[in-house]
Order: sequence, then structure tokens, then C-alpha cells
Amino acid sequence: MRRVTLTQFLIEQQRAGRTSPDLRLLIEVVARAVKAIAVNVSKGALADLLGEAGTDNIQGEAQKKLDVIANEILLQANEWGGHLAAMASEEVEEVHQIPFDYPKGGYLLLFDPLDGSSNIDVNISVGTIFSVLRFPEGIKEPTEECFLQPGREQVAAGYALYGPSTLLILTVGNGVHGFTLDREMGSFVYTHPFMTVPVDTQEYAINASNARHWESPVQRYVGELQQGRTGPRGKDFNMRWVASMVADVHRVLTRGGIFMYPLDEKCRDQGGKLRLMYEANPMAMIVEQAGGSATTGRQRILDVQPEKLHQRVPVILGSTHEVERVTAYHLES
Repeated sequence: MRRVTLTQFLIEQQRAGRTSPDLRLLIEVVARAVKAIAVNVSKGALADLLGEAGTDNIQGEAQKKLDVIANEILLQANEWGGHLAAMASEEVEEVHQIPFDYPKGGYLLLFDPLDGSSNIDVNISVGTIFSVLRFPEGIKEPTEECFLQPGREQVAAGYALYGPSTLLILTVGNGVHGFTLDREMGSFVYTHPFMTVPVDTQEYAINASNARHWESPVQRYVGELQQGRTGPRGKDFNMRWVASMVADVHRVLTRGGIFMYPLDEKCRDQGGKLRLMYEANPMAMIVEQAGGSATTGRQRILDVQPEKLHQRVPVILGSTHEVERVTAYHLES
């Protein structure tokens, strides 16, 4: 059986007119950075990489040592290639400019370098999320305003999952495709073509510890699921929660389900828990490309107009029938 690598896959996408040469090379650079992050994640305590770094990120959250390392790996890997006009990281307040002695390109890269980093010290799966936008024409120097494009303008999105195997899940607007890192060969191999989210499901993912803070539409929806086959849904549901968005969404992508981090009283003043530009938009693009749906409970995530770089939003995504149901409950209320 012929093994197709990520590079071969991207070249074929380029020949079909679905990617540009620069976008192909940009994705390959991100993939190389992912491999470097995977090596660091796998070492853990052997390289003294567990625990906190002693600093906070722009969100006011304590950074893990691997948060800082993953962020630096992605910045340094993508600075010099000439594909980017600028970058933005969830860990850093300001836009990261390309050094003056490197050429600039026509794309913008946003990323969450290590999603779910609270799981690092207990050896549970974490990941990297990234999003690619076009640099607006007619602008010489990139600013924060250049990044404030709705998610439907993304030209590519993906995530890496650092689990028993390292996976890279990618869309360039032509379905969702998965690649597994062959550690001996050092290359990503095409293993999951045209991934799809089943329309129906019997699994849901939500942080149940926040149940007392949920809005009434979410309490109504989860309450129906918990009643199981004796309730209005007429079937049993299982709850799963990893506390790593990459891991939770990957499960939804591979076997169906619904992932929710809704608006509640704890995060209402912030507008939500998850970041629109670094988490919600790329994951929404992936899920929609896989046949699922993604909303804030009130509108399609990819239609949200960003107002600031680190904006937060509620997130409800996954199997279409379930997302439509809980969204309808929000709109009714």
C-alpha cells in the first residue's frame, strides 16, 4: 500500500488549485514545529519540562514550562520562511512581527501553542491549534486590525494532538484530513482521509462542575440527556470530558458527539471561556468541513466579527442535530 506523506498530499492540493505554493510551505513549517513540540511533550520529567514556568500569559493564567517552549518553537520556526506577514499567539498580548531581516509573505498565522496544558503534569493528551488568514491587500505593516477577520475567511486550520500517537488534523477548505507522525521516518503519513462527524450521537462533552452556573437553555438540554431512555430523547447518553479542547473535539470528530463550553455566570463578563481567534474559529472550520456544526448558542461561530485579538466566545460544536437542538433552545429563550 502506497503511503502518502503530508508533503505529497499538499503538493496534490496545490496542483488541484486548492492551495498556493506559499500556503503549502507554511503548513509544512507548522508541521515541522509540531514534530519539535511532540518531542518535548514526550520527554516530560526526563527533561525537567513539567510544572509551571513562573510567569503568566496575557489571559492571566499561569504558564507551564511547555507552554513557553511550544510558543517559542512555533514563533522561531515560522519567522524566517517568507510566507507570513505576522503572527499572533494566545500566549502573547501583542502581534508578533516578522524580524526586519526576513522576507514577508501574504498570510497571517494564529495559534494556541499548547492547548490543555493543565493536563501536562498528569500525562493526559494536549495539543496545538492553528489558523491561517490572508494578509489584507494594500496594507504595508500588519497590525492587530489585520487579524480581525471572521472565521469564514480562514484559508486553513488545523490541530495537532499529542497522544499515544501524534496526529495532525488539517483542512484547507476541501474536507478534513488526518496525518499520523511516523517517528522512525520523521514524517506525517496520510491516515485519515475525509474525516466526517456523524450527524447523530450518544456522547456529549461539557465541564459539569459549572452546571450551577449554566444558562437555562444548557441546563434544559443537558437535563434531557441525563434522563436517558426514560426522558424526552428516548436513549442513553454518555458524558466525556478531558479538559483539553483538542482531545475533546478530536473524539467528536472521530466518533460523533457534541462539545460545549457555553456562556455561564462565571465567564459572562469575559464573553465566554474559549478564545475566538485561537480556538473557536479553527475548530469551527474543521468541524464544519467535516459535516458538523459550530455555534455560540446564538449564531454561527464563523460569522462572528472579531473585535479584539484575544476575544472570548461561547462554543457549541459537533454533530449537527445536537448542535441545532441546543442552539434552538438558546434562541427560544
